[in-house]
Amino acid sequence: MDVDNKFFNVALLIVATVVVAKLISALVIPKSRKRLPPTVKTFPVIGGLLRFLKGPVVMLREEYPKLGSVFTLNLLNKNITFFIGPEVSAHFFKAPEADLSQQEVYQFNVPTFGPGVVFDVDYSVRQEQFRFFTESLRVTKLKGYVDQMVTETEAYFSKWGDSGEVDLKYELEHLIILTASRCLLGQEVRDKLFADVSALFHDLDNGMLPISVIFPYLPIPAHRRRDQARTKLAHIFANIIASRRETGKSENDMLQCFMDSKYKDGRPTTEAEVTGLLIAALFAGQHTSSITSTWTGAYLFRHKEFLSAVLDEQKNLMKKHGNKVDHDILSEMDVLYRCIKEALRLHPPLIMLLRSSHSDFSVTTKDGKEYDIPKGHIVATSPAFANRLPHIYKDPDRYDPDRFAVGREEDKVAGAFSYISFGGGRHGCLGEPFAYLQIKAIWSHLLRNFEFELISPFPEIDWNAMVVGVKGQVMVRYKRRVLPVD
Repeated sequence: MDVDNKFFNVALLIVATVVVAKLISALVIPKSRKRLPPTVKTFPVIGGLLRFLKGPVVMLREEYPKLGSVFTLNLLNKNITFFIGPEVSAHFFKAPEADLSQQEVYQFNVPTFGPGVVFDVDYSVRQEQFRFFTESLRVTKLKGYVDQMVTETEAYFSKWGDSGEVDLKYELEHLIILTASRCLLGQEVRDKLFADVSALFHDLDNGMLPISVIFPYLPIPAHRRRDQARTKLAHIFANIIASRRETGKSENDMLQCFMDSKYKDGRPTTEAEVTGLLIAALFAGQHTSSITSTWTGAYLFRHKEFLSAVLDEQKNLMKKHGNKVDHDILSEMDVLYRCIKEALRLHPPLIMLLRSSHSDFSVTTKDGKEYDIPKGHIVATSPAFANRLPHIYKDPDRYDPDRFAVGREEDKVAGAFSYISFGGGRHGCLGEPFAYLQIKAIWSHLLRNFEFELISPFPEIDWNAMVVGVKGQVMVRYKRRVLPVD
């Protein structure tokens, strides 16, 4: 009997131990193991990579209706968790760098920007460097930049004839590199070294390939040309910086701002840092401005009602201010602003924004579902997809600048992060005001002085580019106005 009691007690102890262990396990195991987001179903091992390479936006279009606003794609040895829509994006945009970091996911930029700047430094130094950008783009500086933009624009289009046919995309790309060179890189580059610097930037640009994201130091010809161009650019800017410092010459450009910048401990910027920051600034602005300028024109020429509204605005401003265009007058162009903003909603050049998760966190969808995102996941959102969500934007694939007009303001009705073409939160684009002023300066001049007709088919999206732009040519027929906007 004692043996039976002993056996029963031992069995009871084992059962109790198992039950307690399961209870403890349920409490101790991270919640993320219990409430992980749904996973995209793919073939084992390389299925996720194949889905991603097919096109992330294509994959999002297929999976969002099935899986909702939060889901994970297994990409080889990485998990990418997508957040789609403002309801789940607050943490993505507002989380501190210690929780969601840019540095790891954007390391592929380091060979292009160079050592010691942006993603090659720790967050505290990067924040100080971003302060240099902010100071170089404050309103007092922007006013001077606008004068340079207007001068460059007038000079460029003065070379056009009374009528003709041009590739609008080509023309805008070339003009914007000119205005960017003058405002950002300086008078010396614009006047004497433009051809050399433009060719070197072309090699830098062509060295940023999809394979570069995964293998930025792969010894391929494009990377070798990129590295050689980076070295030559560093030498050119070292000479310009030395000359300015030796002569005491000062200019109103971003180069001068970076030269004059100092860290909190009093240390001035080095030549290498100034060069790297300038390259980063040009990369951030050149493509996005030329792409958005091209889409803006294509949509205006396709939608005559909005073209008429923009022309009416220009007529009214000319009655009020004459032919003068400056920072304050550009700031009055609300109709043109909305037309640019809508083109950018439909075609954000950066289709994916990424972060690396350093800690576990939770997110709640608009349907009330809660998911726990584990440390180590790459977290992503897509402006190209989120900007077209039908529960935020009415008829989201239609070009309709009036959706941003007072009284409608669809991007504000749904709350913060409904419109993310320029990112948002802690890492919002610092160059947004510069970009709008640049595009407005160009299009106000074109609309006042030329009539246009789109003669090629409406352009398609070039999904294969690193910065997603316009595919092929955008041919327009132009005719110079006898009287501006008559």
